[in-house]
Amino acid sequence: MKYIILLGDGMADRPHAMLGGKTCLEAAKTPNLDQLATAGQVGMVHTVPEGFPPGSDVANLTVMGYDPRKYYTGRSPLEAASIGVELAPDDVAFRCNLVTLRITGGMTAGGGRRAVMEDFSAGHISSQEARVLIEEIDGRLGTDRIRFYPGVSYRHLMVWKGGNDGTECTPPHDIQDKEIQDYLARGEGKETINGLMEASVDLLTSHPVNRKRLENGKRAANSIWLWGQGRRPSMPTFREKYGLEGAMISAVDLTKGIGIYAGFEVIDVPGATGWIDTNYVGKAEHALWALKARDIVYVHVEAPDEAGHTGDLKNKMKAIEDFDEFIVGNIMHGMKQFDEYRILVLPDHPTPLELRTHSSEPVPFVLFDNRQERTGDPVHYDERIALRKDALVFKEGYQLMDYFLKK
Repeated sequence: MKYIILLGDGMADRPHAMLGGKTCLEAAKTPNLDQLATAGQVGMVHTVPEGFPPGSDVANLTVMGYDPRKYYTGRSPLEAASIGVELAPDDVAFRCNLVTLRITGGMTAGGGRRAVMEDFSAGHISSQEARVLIEEIDGRLGTDRIRFYPGVSYRHLMVWKGGNDGTECTPPHDIQDKEIQDYLARGEGKETINGLMEASVDLLTSHPVNRKRLENGKRAANSIWLWGQGRRPSMPTFREKYGLEGAMISAVDLTKGIGIYAGFEVIDVPGATGWIDTNYVGKAEHALWALKARDIVYVHVEAPDEAGHTGDLKNKMKAIEDFDEFIVGNIMHGMKQFDEYRILVLPDHPTPLELRTHSSEPVPFVLFDNRQERTGDPVHYDERIALRKDALVFKEGYQLMDYFLKK
């Protein structure tokens, strides 16, 4: 038996007025997803346990079969594993976004800068440009206790030796177009975190990389934003848990890091960007190749989530339809080389356009088994699956993996 999971990050949504009251999944043309839904089992799954933030870290851990109540310690330690940074027990890792701030005034009474979070991704800055900026930040702001490490596009890492993991930090994608003053770090350690973010503005604003970006009509990465902190987790490998060998295909360090902790081989696909220009076909091809030697492959596509965070209806629709055509379609065709296989397709969480951030509602899934192909009336893959009498429902997201892998 071969298993493959196709995850469209943030695909689920809420009804949208510009779509006549439909969600993006309802309005999108997804013939391959619909074919799987018609021939397979459909249902809804709660991927975010009560009391947890609806982040991709928690949700993807859950989809992978790991209960976040036992194994979740924070987002950034997972990303550190992907970047290749080994954390000591007293290290605290922080996600370090390169962002675009719109400066609106001088310094506040508390010493902060008056500014608006204009873009949490700094215009989806390239990894090459970002590396230069992060190396500058590390050289100027790094110490024997604080180091910065480059990642992919706007997503980077800061490690604080002996740092505090209880500081209250806000994800920058939650405060698009909002004044940052009310969302600066709070609690123990806030002086260090806010001080680093403030100091970065002066270093980055006049940097040659940003001057060139502005000349070319792009947004400047004129600040860092620190969040998502945590210490190194301890979790069993997927082989120890399920007895299967796997591979992870993703463009982002978060899901790559989950794969590393799960003992999966992480496969880098040329041209995989985490945005709508990603190499969808390459991801599908590498997944099928990897599955020849392994039991299970996890394919993660970030683009729908990114479009949801920017409130971009056009790009979210495009991301969903491209996911259907180039990932789902190619996988459906390629899986026919195997005698027995199962395909699971789902989002990790909704990223509603109206919110421009994640929400914790259950998400629709479809599970196809080529030995148990069903026939009947056509089924459209979308959130309305929740209304079907034959819909499976999983109150705990990690239970879906147990069901998917059942003999």
